Amino acid sequence: QVQLVESGGGLVQAGGSLRLSCAASGRSFSSYHMGWFRQAPGKERAFVAAIWRSGGTRNYADSVKGRFTISRDNAKNTVNLQMNSLKPEDTAVYYCASVNLVGSNWLGVNWGQGTQVTVSS
Repeated sequence: QVQLVESGGGLVQAGGSLRLSCAASGRSFSSYHMGWFRQAPGKERAFVAAIWRSGGTRNYADSVKGRFTISRDNAKNTVNLQMNSLKPEDTAVYYCASVNLVGSNWLGVNWGQGTQVTVSS
């Protein structure tokens, strides 16, 4: 099992950028696929991005393609989410998770506590 702690959230104006980080502890971080999800007020938690164990393959929700980039550093046990060209609709609590691919869906297994991202218009 892996323990996850997110950081880097905050308040930003539309069009701005933020970088979220997730620090992992526990065994064998490099054996986990990792992902980011978000939950906006009144909505269900939704997939944002995932990166495979080696970092060679990345998947994104259509709503963030071309604006967000997921990356990982297996030597430092971290996974990051670079968010550019932010929009008010990106406002949500963002969660880091270890993930599994089930069919065509990424499902979270171990979750962080979340970090708030607020984008003002």
